[in-house]
Amino acid sequence: MENRIVEFISALRSNGARVSLAESADAVRAVTEVGILDKNTFRVGLKSTLVKEPADAAIFENLFPHYFGSDGPEMQPVEGLTEEQMQQLQDAIENLRDQIRELMRQLANGEKPSREQLEQAATQAGISPNMRGSEQLREWMTQRMQRQMGLTQQQVKDALEALLKQLKEQGMDAEGRQEVRDTVRENAESMRQQVARFVGSQMQRQPDENRDRQRIDDLMNRPLASLSGDETDELRAHVRRLVAQLRSRASLRMRRANREKLDVRRTLRHSQRYGGVPIELKQKKHALKPKITIIIDVSTSMRPVAEFMLRLVYEMQDQIGKARSFAFIGDMHEISMVFSEHRPESAIPIVLEMLPPGHYSTDLGNSLATFCNSMADAVDHRTILIFVGDARNNYNDPRADLAADLKRRARRVLWFNPENPYEWNTGDSDMNAYLTHATAVHQVATLKQLSDAIDSLFERHYG
Repeated sequence: MENRIVEFISALRSNGARVSLAESADAVRAVTEVGILDKNTFRVGLKSTLVKEPADAAIFENLFPHYFGSDGPEMQPVEGLTEEQMQQLQDAIENLRDQIRELMRQLANGEKPSREQLEQAATQAGISPNMRGSEQLREWMTQRMQRQMGLTQQQVKDALEALLKQLKEQGMDAEGRQEVRDTVRENAESMRQQVARFVGSQMQRQPDENRDRQRIDDLMNRPLASLSGDETDELRAHVRRLVAQLRSRASLRMRRANREKLDVRRTLRHSQRYGGVPIELKQKKHALKPKITIIIDVSTSMRPVAEFMLRLVYEMQDQIGKARSFAFIGDMHEISMVFSEHRPESAIPIVLEMLPPGHYSTDLGNSLATFCNSMADAVDHRTILIFVGDARNNYNDPRADLAADLKRRARRVLWFNPENPYEWNTGDSDMNAYLTHATAVHQVATLKQLSDAIDSLFERHYG
């Protein structure tokens, strides 16, 4: 069953549902608790752990029957026959041709084909676990597999007539033959449904397409500013899977950080009042989710990086205690409220429209002045302050003194800069002026570098 759940989760992801590794583990634990005997309880257990957004519910409901309804309706053996008639039935089956003998035996005895039999028939019918296609293609492949197994209505009719002829020649009465006919027909329909669901599950699996994976890897390692519109769209579609990985790692780090650990310093200090006897053990405090404030440059040269940075951060909201975002070109504007009202894919175009780029209008120094005068409450001793920008000021005053003040207020200050270090302090870049006021600096020209920088943020926070 665990393998079937893994295949089901893979299909959910390939159809756009966001499921992390931690949530996959939760699903397996839920099934262990509720069991599989009650199908509705089993379905609710999986859905409550795997579905987080309304849009994913429809994907879940569409795929669930393909993976956990593949047995089809129950098949029953022929009943109501005397012992002599049952022997006649088995003898008649043995007299059938080889190609229909096994099928009639299963249909008459109410035996479902094993998964191995289904997989063998699927291979012979040309159905691959990596195959994907429309509903029409699935129906066509289902018919092809049913034909391969001798399950089409005409094939079953011909085989059944041959069986009934044998039974009549052996002396079975009309009532017995009618019982055989009805049972075989019902079981054939049940088996056809089982085949249809099996084909559906095979064609819904997440394909292991090395070429696509290699292409995504290539795009993730190319500068975001160099991508075409179609290539950027490909990466946008990949962001949800990328975020699922980041969220899983962040969640696991938080769990490890929150395991009870002895706080030696607090234990010794607290026990001094008793002269060290007795000793009351003190545990380290639980790690809190990071509180993040982002100051992001959305000028023309920075927009590709800014878009993906905001997508990644706001898709990971459940791993962040609180996030506030501020965007600037010539002056600072808070954009947090846009993301509270819209999903990232809808919010980002709104933000970029709010701040249209101009020619040589970037001024981080002036933006920092506005921030420190009226928005400084966004930074305190718990805040991780992240600057996202190339630190180019068009030769305006960089106001490094304000950056120094923010460093004193914040827990940590990170700089995400898409430019190579050899470009810092060339032309109108003031990066070197800000370097001494940053805890760490990351180059984020590519999506891979950007995701690694965000991953390291959580690693350091819980480390």
